[in-house]
Amino acid sequence: MQEILAKLDAMRSGARLGGGEKRVASQHAKGKLTARERIELFLDEGSFEEFDMFVQHRCNDFGMEGQKVPGDGVVTGHGTVNGRLVFVFSQDFTVFGGSLSEAHAEKICKIMDQAMKVGAPVIGLNDSGGARIQEGVASLGGYAEVFQRNVNASGVIPQISLIMGPCAGGAVYSPAMTDFIFMVKDSSYMFVTGPDVVKTVTHEVVTAEELGGAITHSSKSGVADMAFENDVEALLQLRRFIDFLPASNREKAPERPTADPIDRDDLSLDTLVPENPNKPYDMKELILKTVDEGDFFELQPDYAKNIIIGFGRMNGSTVGIVANQPMVLAGCLDIDSSKKAARFVRFCDAFEIPILTLVDVPGFMPGTSQEYGGIIKHGAKLLFAYAEATVPKITVITRKAYGGAYDVMASKHLRGDINYAWPSAEIAVMGPKGAVEIIFRGDIGDTAKIEARTEEYRQKFANPFVAASRGYIDDVIMPHGTRRRVIKALSMLKNKQLQNPWRKHDNIPL
Repeated sequence: MQEILAKLDAMRSGARLGGGEKRVASQHAKGKLTARERIELFLDEGSFEEFDMFVQHRCNDFGMEGQKVPGDGVVTGHGTVNGRLVFVFSQDFTVFGGSLSEAHAEKICKIMDQAMKVGAPVIGLNDSGGARIQEGVASLGGYAEVFQRNVNASGVIPQISLIMGPCAGGAVYSPAMTDFIFMVKDSSYMFVTGPDVVKTVTHEVVTAEELGGAITHSSKSGVADMAFENDVEALLQLRRFIDFLPASNREKAPERPTADPIDRDDLSLDTLVPENPNKPYDMKELILKTVDEGDFFELQPDYAKNIIIGFGRMNGSTVGIVANQPMVLAGCLDIDSSKKAARFVRFCDAFEIPILTLVDVPGFMPGTSQEYGGIIKHGAKLLFAYAEATVPKITVITRKAYGGAYDVMASKHLRGDINYAWPSAEIAVMGPKGAVEIIFRGDIGDTAKIEARTEEYRQKFANPFVAASRGYIDDVIMPHGTRRRVIKALSMLKNKQLQNPWRKHDNIPL
């Protein structure tokens, strides 16, 4: 028995040491934490229960039989974040560069299977050089096993990837299928093919950071939802983020007590929308003054800035927020903003998170680049997402709601539950000037007539009452009372039940 215990202690020590002190020091020199340090910082103190510490690879080729490290390059298990159960795997770059072997993949698959059984989020802390070449197809098979579980878990439990080092080749597709991807600046990157291959094939000279770094993916490609300064900030913000999410699709998001009064009015909102309809304003101000204690977790803040998405709380309960941003492109919908918002709406619907939509949209972005890029199909993604969503949907139109974009942004016609408008709201097919030049094209050239017709059109449609008279708007509310009215609507919709027709699955225009 003493021999067994001694061997056990030795293997535990070996597993905790990872690839050895030199490689741990190298990790620290790069400003990166080790796999175990990341888990310790992320989870509640003392809550981590490790699985498969003694697992080793089974490869005996290319000298691998003499290089076996307990744990095989990934630390897996479960613990709690703010008292709530989560499953986590953390790849260890100090062991074979964090490369994925058959045994490594089996460890990840085990915790994903367990998470789906008990209904808890899976968090992946990715730091891997890719497939372990020495294992050949067994390593590729391991990736596919992980991919299959990503698909099975989609919409069942939240899946979050935090990229904290390299993630290249086939390895990128597991994070790509998770719900959210966070990255760390200057130390993480994602790409299908690296800079050397790119140079060989296309003759482009590009660095790893330019090709697939955190800034690139959080501002240009939209692959990443957030980019953080370092490992510590990333892990602490991830703890905060998880608090907004339910454990699974069988549970509601956690409620957090708040001292922020339900009936708090904010008179400054009455002057938020400028009198000049062409002057921009910051929609984030409305969001921050409406949610509990100004606590809003924005996602993809540097990508498709003409639309805002993120989570806040209303009377302690999580709500997903989608809002046009008049400060960027006048709040127009384009390809990128439609995709960004559509995926967010579908996540909220999958996990029973109510959606609050704040509307100031003059239409879809015109131009050949948008048409050639497929704005028709991409714009339809957002329309489809809102139309199929069965969660409580509350809409507030603050100013413009023109054309098809009015329909798309959670209108009453797409089963919006409660649709409010501010007195400044304008709901019409298009803006007054453009509409008059079409309706009264014969008067073009007669400035006085065109101005008179424009004012007539503005008087008729530059207000919310025509839509309200048809029941498309449930009430015209004062801006300062937005928080109070939204919370009351959410309370009324708390037990909403609505089901779509039976089908194997829908066919959203991908």
